[in-house]
Amino acid sequence: MEKNGYITIEKKTENSKPTEDKSVEKPAAEKPTPTKKPVPAKAPPKEEPELPAFEKGIVDKITEKFGEKITITYVKPDRIGIKVGRDDVHDVAEFARDVLNYDHVDSVAGVDYPADKEIEVVYHLSSYTDPVLSRQILELATRAQREDDPIPGNDATKLPSLRDIFYSVEFHEREVFEMLGVFFEGHPDNRRLLLPEDWADLPPLRKDFRNKGR
Repeated sequence: MEKNGYITIEKKTENSKPTEDKSVEKPAAEKPTPTKKPVPAKAPPKEEPELPAFEKGIVDKITEKFGEKITITYVKPDRIGIKVGRDDVHDVAEFARDVLNYDHVDSVAGVDYPADKEIEVVYHLSSYTDPVLSRQILELATRAQREDDPIPGNDATKLPSLRDIFYSVEFHEREVFEMLGVFFEGHPDNRRLLLPEDWADLPPLRKDFRNKGR
């Protein structure tokens, strides 16, 4: 230290105390408490819709008669859907006519299921004679084995015909035969209906059919 032109040297003695650090120590930052995600409340169990009384009565009669041989696919006003195996479809159709009074088939549709190796045939039953059933449609569906290389009429893609129960299926089954290759055993006339007699390609409503520009 310079004082009045002289330099003085300050010596630290052993008893001299170090200068205290008066800086305030900051507390360690507290970790944020993790917030718990709220647990969503469990939704109340869905109540099964009440089936229309008239349609339920029809379903009960079919179920009582055939039990596990059938599967009810839907029940709603004026509409009932049933699936049945190929070995039982004739018996169920006969029961629908003789006991339930469905006396007519409005239409027959076919659906190709290549992944399942099956073709489904769906009959839509109604009634001309029973006024109680005037608005009712009973959908009766069954499936046939699907051949990857079909020989219509000479392979395993076959179902029993319902022609002896419902006269109106005659042309519908013929159309399903030529368009999807399902042969109906017991049908009196399995000739082609729309395609030429020399048609040698896949049935045209199968999903693997490709139009070759004919």
